[in-house]
Amino acid sequence: MLKNSILILITALIAIGGGAASLSYALKAQEGVGAIAVGSWVAFPDIGTPDADPYTKARISREGVLALGRAEGLSFIAEKDASGNILRQECAYVIEGKVPTSRFWTLYATDRSLTAITSSGAGASALHSYGILRGDGDTFSVNAGRKPSPGNWLAVHGNGPMFLVLTLYDTPVASSTGLSGIQLPRIVRAACNA
Repeated sequence: MLKNSILILITALIAIGGGAASLSYALKAQEGVGAIAVGSWVAFPDIGTPDADPYTKARISREGVLALGRAEGLSFIAEKDASGNILRQECAYVIEGKVPTSRFWTLYATDRSLTAITSSGAGASALHSYGILRGDGDTFSVNAGRKPSPGNWLAVHGNGPMFLVLTLYDTPVASSTGLSGIQLPRIVRAACNA
């Protein structure tokens, strides 16, 4: 009798612990159910709609974010560079390419809790489409890191993993038909002090 009770208790603890661990992983993962990946960037197009899956709704509730509706825009989050390495605050990156058609866009770095990494002095901790230098064909190049760089520089300070967040406002990409064939900027590691 005691042996059966102990086995039932162990089984219940494994089931509850395993369920809680898998749920925590699903809510923290930047890919999975409902995600669309474009290169290093991942977005959840249904995040601000009634069509959002239960995991996406739970992620919004847990993080306390105000999700954009489909007509308002779409946020893409990058956790890795073009080589598949995790983005780190102590490294320098070049973000280069072109952004899909949108009325306005922003780019900034966050820590693992999606809290924006603010600049501790000179340098912008966020960039936007109206204040960026562009090259031929509406392309741009942004240097993200600790050391100031000529041109577009995104100041990043601190240590540990980070995300880059690119938010497109008022864009056809947010509709389900606009997601096919889009290209987003590449993220290339330039140097690392880690």
